[in-house]
Amino acid sequence: MNNTVFFEIQNRIAFITLNRPEVFNSFNRTMALALQEIIKDLNDNDDVRVITITGAGKAFSAGQDLAEAVEKDGPSFETILMEHYNPIIRLLRSSRKPIIAAVNGVAAGAGANIALACDIVVASKKASFIQAFSKIGLIPDSGGTYFLPRLVGIQKALAIMMTGDKISAVEAEQMGLIYKVFEEEDFKNEVERFVLQIAEMPTKALGYIKLLINESLNNNLEQQLSLEVEYQKKAGLTYDFQEGVNAFLEKRKAIFKGK
Repeated sequence: MNNTVFFEIQNRIAFITLNRPEVFNSFNRTMALALQEIIKDLNDNDDVRVITITGAGKAFSAGQDLAEAVEKDGPSFETILMEHYNPIIRLLRSSRKPIIAAVNGVAAGAGANIALACDIVVASKKASFIQAFSKIGLIPDSGGTYFLPRLVGIQKALAIMMTGDKISAVEAEQMGLIYKVFEEEDFKNEVERFVLQIAEMPTKALGYIKLLINESLNNNLEQQLSLEVEYQKKAGLTYDFQEGVNAFLEKRKAIFKGK
């Protein structure tokens, strides 16, 4: 495994760190493929209950490394999207585990859209989000045109993408782009506290919630009601459901196992 991305597992939480701080964690092919493999491995690891992605240094990710994109023998835009970014987005959305983006600094271009493809986004107060594509004559990719209008509405999404304006973490929270902002000096501790809370919850039920929300983006009401019946039946067969009920009746805190 190369050192462009690394991870560690603590208390059932996988902490992934994008690790090219000298270029603000911008993605090249090596880094993109490494992130794909790590997410695949963690998705198959039953000891992991939640996955967190953050960046080393001052940035979350500045998106594509443009030096690679303009190399004479470098990958084409089609290759970059089809082999680098689109598989990452699919892995994030198809995972049955909660995935938290802990945005510690600037998240620009594909870096911003990778964050938005995660299930929950929390950010440091110093963080910012930039749809930087229009600044160089490109269109938003990595799922940006899919997720952003669903988060903030069509008109605001168009304005953000067309202008390429920088959105502060506080503004992002206010417009519903992200879930929560933490003070810079408390960021690491607050993230750890938050993801530990998620890790202690019934993981299978959280995975079903994620699947249902994904499906709701394309379903009508009747289709969604039918899916809720199907997955409520599955949730009702889990160990964690029985533990949750017993804990409620016994007036104690539930100890979920993610099973």
